[in-house]
Amino acid sequence: MDIPFVKLHGLKNSYIFVDLFQFQLEEESLAPLAIAVADRNTGIGSDGLILIHPSDTCDVGMRIFNLDGSEAMNCGNGLRCVAKYAYENNIVESDTFTIQTKAGQVEAQVHGTRAHVQEVTVDMGAPVLQRELIPMQGAPAQQVVAEDFQAGEEQLLVTAVSMGNPHAVFFVDNIDDAPLYTQGPVITNDPRFPDGVNVEFIEMLSNREMHFRVWERGSGVTQACGTGACAAVVAAILNGKAPYGEEVTVHLSGGDLFIRWEKDGSVWMRGAAEKTVSGTFHWERGA
Repeated sequence: MDIPFVKLHGLKNSYIFVDLFQFQLEEESLAPLAIAVADRNTGIGSDGLILIHPSDTCDVGMRIFNLDGSEAMNCGNGLRCVAKYAYENNIVESDTFTIQTKAGQVEAQVHGTRAHVQEVTVDMGAPVLQRELIPMQGAPAQQVVAEDFQAGEEQLLVTAVSMGNPHAVFFVDNIDDAPLYTQGPVITNDPRFPDGVNVEFIEMLSNREMHFRVWERGSGVTQACGTGACAAVVAAILNGKAPYGEEVTVHLSGGDLFIRWEKDGSVWMRGAAEKTVSGTFHWERGA
């Protein structure tokens, strides 16, 4: 099977995109295809697969598959890439439009031209803070802010946020000393998070600037995570480290995102999206 694809990235968080307005795939092929295209030795190489598809409720839809084949609920960097692709390829007419995800509907606004969208702003919706909805074990309606969290021999403080997918945020004094590779794979599978969790380590540089590193559920260390950056800013505000309603610069490994949380309202994310390559992926399932 020859599958047309485009590879895009948001701050080096890269995905292979297949346009289901133009090409059809069987449902049972999606998880193994994600694993195949993501493989950096025998495939194209990426953090996973994103499908751009027609939607009955929004202008365009997206589905996200991690490099291990698991399906994700939402992806901030993927959303910006979908918005760029949809506008540049005339799937949508207006520069402001809606995108359907497994986590719900979001609104995107592109900045640029039909030939080149340079930046995208996305209304990521309101964060979910109740423990049972994140989900995290414990008192169902309770918020998890600076809660004691034993991880192996380390005693940490966790703030938990869902942006359509779960995030465990930890503040550190120095980002270079963050236990990303030792604690990331442990915390992501901690039984206190029944659906697994994305793990973020944050160093505050000021109340409007932070360093950010992430271990993503299903993918491991990635260069950027848009929903994670949103969760990190929410966590910073909940811990009194950043203000409501002000844009916070988040320095990820792959570049910068600009995040603003309106009090009791939406989290807004602004950042770049770039196309790197397009072509045809020849796939023989089971080969």
